[in-house]
Amino acid sequence: MIHSSQLLRRALLADAVFSGVSAIAMVLDTSALASLLGLPEALLRETGLFLIAYTALVGWLGARTSLPKGPVILVVAGNAAWTLASVALLLSGAVSPNLFGTIVILAQAIATGVFAELQYVGLRLSDATVAA
Repeated sequence: MIHSSQLLRRALLADAVFSGVSAIAMVLDTSALASLLGLPEALLRETGLFLIAYTALVGWLGARTSLPKGPVILVVAGNAAWTLASVALLLSGAVSPNLFGTIVILAQAIATGVFAELQYVGLRLSDATVAA
């Protein structure tokens, strides 16, 4: 267990808000979002459903002052992987987003990378605690 730093808690909560808003948009208005971005509906819907669970986990972690280190490391690694996977998706040619869709994918990749970095630094600033 660790006693989470204020930076870690804020970074996790900001990630939860960002992910939650994205999840709502992807799940509730999939068709319109797919048209706007030039992305497949299935990709957006499935990503949105994943983000619902992710939001719950990250929000729960961010609301705690004492938390297990393992899930935080998983969130940091997952955010770093998401950033790389977003760029790889664009480079792969598996999807053909329009210009706005490409900008949105790159912007969310950058935001996710920033969350990974802030969470990593916040984790490094957190104090180890002894489990009772």
